[in-house]
Amino acid sequence: MTWEASNPGTVYLVGAGPGHPGLVTLRAVECLGRADLVLYDYLVNPIIVRHAPDTAELVRLGRPGTGRVFSQTEINELLVNEARKGRVVVRLKGGDPSVFGRSADEVAALRDGGVPYEIVPGITTGLAIAAFCEIPVTHHDDASAVALVAGRERDDKSETSLDYGALARFPGTLILYMGVKRSGEWSQALIQEGKDPGTPVAIVRWGTRAKQEMTRCTLRTLADTVERVGIRPPSVFVVGDVVDRAPDHSWFTAGPLCGTRVLVPSTTHTSDKLRDQLEALGADVLARPAILITEPADWSPVDSAIERLESYDWLVFSSGTGVDHFMQRVFHLGGDARRLGGVKIAVAGSGTAERLSRYHIKADLVPEKFVAESLARALLAEPNSRRFLLAGASRGRQVLGEELDRAGAQVDQIVVYSSVDVADADREVAEALAAGEIDWITITSSATARSLRRLYGAALEGVSVASISPVTTDALRELGLDVTVQASPHSVPGLVEAILSVVRGDG
Repeated sequence: MTWEASNPGTVYLVGAGPGHPGLVTLRAVECLGRADLVLYDYLVNPIIVRHAPDTAELVRLGRPGTGRVFSQTEINELLVNEARKGRVVVRLKGGDPSVFGRSADEVAALRDGGVPYEIVPGITTGLAIAAFCEIPVTHHDDASAVALVAGRERDDKSETSLDYGALARFPGTLILYMGVKRSGEWSQALIQEGKDPGTPVAIVRWGTRAKQEMTRCTLRTLADTVERVGIRPPSVFVVGDVVDRAPDHSWFTAGPLCGTRVLVPSTTHTSDKLRDQLEALGADVLARPAILITEPADWSPVDSAIERLESYDWLVFSSGTGVDHFMQRVFHLGGDARRLGGVKIAVAGSGTAERLSRYHIKADLVPEKFVAESLARALLAEPNSRRFLLAGASRGRQVLGEELDRAGAQVDQIVVYSSVDVADADREVAEALAAGEIDWITITSSATARSLRRLYGAALEGVSVASISPVTTDALRELGLDVTVQASPHSVPGLVEAILSVVRGDG
């Protein structure tokens, strides 16, 4: 039963894939882009949820043992009731919704409720994890079949639906989902039914994520290994001779930052760039902003400045975020890049210049050093440079404006975006810091440094810190935090390279 996507009151049961943000289908992204409401499982990577519009309501359905958890009955009712209100609802599930995803229960509720729906398949977790570990689930010598098996069935079932005798004789690879809690039961059941106790087993936790871990054992030692190593969900078990064909370090875990956990507290745009580059090198990235970016409270000073842009000699951007917000306002007012044709443009660093280039505009001036004093000197050295428009944040250093004003220049400053501190500490970040699980923190602005210090206090001390610029470094030191390395150039790629240089032991 399907429905036209443009019609309201539709439910999409969408597979989010195994966790890696690149392993989500185009159709899943399309559905998320239309969503009014997203109901997502706790194992779904939050990065994937960002494909939903800013206006969409996001509801995490809860993690057992951590507070509010929605029952299946409650989820079914939500799907039906919200769709009947005319909303587009995306029910986002890890892996494929039809593989141990309770999609049949939800489909039945939607049918009974007369609600249009669509099922969007996803890459199933077991097969993806095997690929990321380089385990060939089929092999011409070892396995010509694959079975996906529930390691744990519903607690209210009076007897198992699994035939362990048939599974023990199965001529191929077994992949068990949800098998941690009852690993001793199902491994012993397979052995008792004749499965070789020496059969190789791979236990993979957080598969396809940067923090992926694989533990090897045999069927005989599986239960002891789970207890000794402290294996916890989410984990998948691959059972079969094909496990021995996997290398100790797969293509996915061979990066130079493999095993390194990095906290990225930047705003969304910057954190996305950092996350992509760090994860490509094997790092486990925890992206949680310490500051939020919003529109200015009053656009009228910006609008007025845009109208008389030709009256200035220089338009100066101190950040890429400022570029984005200024240009979006130009577009909102009906203009385009030509509106900037009568003014020279200066930027505070190579990263800001790169952001400007996305609008097909080249900066006329990029200082050698990413500090306000250097930019001021460079601007004042330019001929016929007396009138300046500085476009920036609602808070930050005023050094550039003060330096230009001191030299007798005419300076107007406009707020093109507001920077607001995050109010409360993130629970996952606080727990990771307390447990000593964060290896690096990347700091891309003074405001981020101050907010982070307020949120987490002494827990930040002792963690390696990478700063993007001298100004940010000064702010960190004023806050009592040691800076391990400073980026050069002062950009996201420079920040990543700085961390790499320390990890590799360069110099």
